[in-house]
Amino acid sequence: MNQLVSFVGAFLILGAYGGQQLRRLDPAGWLYSALNLVGAGLLTLAAWQVGQWGFVLLEGVWTAVSAAALVRTLRSV
Repeated sequence: MNQLVSFVGAFLILGAYGGQQLRRLDPAGWLYSALNLVGAGLLTLAAWQVGQWGFVLLEGVWTAVSAAALVRTLRSV
C-alpha cells in the first residue's frame, strides 16, 4: 500500500511539473498548487510510514509551501 501511495504522490507532482513545462498548467494557478499539495502530502505520509526522515522533511516543506500558494491563489480569485 505504501508503494501505491508513493506512486500516486509522485505522479501528481510530476504531472504538475510536466503540465507547467508544456505550458498546459499555469504555475500561479490553483490546479498546479493543488496537485503539488496532494502529491507532496501523499509522499510525506509514505515517507513517515517507513521512517525516511529526510524525505519527511523535504516533502513536508513542499506540502506547506504548496498549501500556502494554494491559499494565496484562492484568496485572489
